[in-house]
Amino acid sequence: MSTKKTTKTTAKTAATKTTTATTPPAKSAAKKTAPPAKKTAAPAKKAAATKKATAPAKKAPAAKKATAPAKKAPAAKKATAPAAKKPPESHAALVRRARRINRELADVYSYAHPELDFENPFELLVATVLSAQTTDLRVNQTTPRLFAKYPTPEDLAAAVPEEVEELIRPTGFFRAKTKSIMGLAKALRDDFGGEVPGRIDDLVKLPGVGRKTAFVVLGNAFGVPGITVDTHFGRLVRRWKWTEETDPVKVETAVAALFPKSEWTMLSHRVIFHGRRICHSRKPACGACPIAPLCPSYGEGETDPEKAKKLLKYEMGGFPGQRLKPPPDYPGKPAPPLAAG
Repeated sequence: MSTKKTTKTTAKTAATKTTTATTPPAKSAAKKTAPPAKKTAAPAKKAAATKKATAPAKKAPAAKKATAPAKKAPAAKKATAPAAKKPPESHAALVRRARRINRELADVYSYAHPELDFENPFELLVATVLSAQTTDLRVNQTTPRLFAKYPTPEDLAAAVPEEVEELIRPTGFFRAKTKSIMGLAKALRDDFGGEVPGRIDDLVKLPGVGRKTAFVVLGNAFGVPGITVDTHFGRLVRRWKWTEETDPVKVETAVAALFPKSEWTMLSHRVIFHGRRICHSRKPACGACPIAPLCPSYGEGETDPEKAKKLLKYEMGGFPGQRLKPPPDYPGKPAPPLAAG
């Protein structure tokens, strides 16, 4: 009996040992399998890290800011602009261009002439003084009655001022102009024997007579060459870049240096004709201008040919001219007398 019990006890003890011996390996197996779970978590972290690494790609606006300087393209154009400018025109080139313009104008205005009606130097002198601050047309409409009543310097010098004022009223500034023409009439009577002198030094001493008036008289009544710098002449020669001067005497000197003396008088007529008919002050008819290819100011006015034609004046536009008695070769219509104006 004791032997059996000992055997059972031994068997139980062996069973217990067997159970105890087999249990630890199970726990160690569980422990060994745990680390793989941690390893699988690591790739997840790496994936998260990868996403974070790619996150900057979402900051596209930053890339736009980096490209902002590309909008400053105009600055590059400004930097290259000076290279497009033409080199300054040499004096020789200016002379050639100016003389070519004169030749072109001579073809267009072959009939150019002084646009004041006159029969002698005295009438031209008085008419030129009256033309200040008004049109030649208005002067031509006014002088027939004046010269009919006062045909000589002696007659005008002895006139009643109020009567002269009334006759020349249409020309404007009639009181000041009356003093001038009566004053020069007295000077001609007292100092020059009733004759208009043919020297500029003598002419400019007369009341109301400046260089412009003197050159009109010398060039058209005595055949002495001169440049007449009126408003039209000064405006056009500056547009053509013949000079930048504004003072009439300086303009006269600058332009005279570009042409032979024999051309001065007719050059003045052609330029003034062009200024009155085509190259107007406010809106020049560029599209109808015969010297457009030679003009550095082309484009300041109307360039459309059809619209430009509507801007032409006097005979160029099919209208009457300024003289009541124009020269025989004048292609336009005579101006109407004052009563019909």
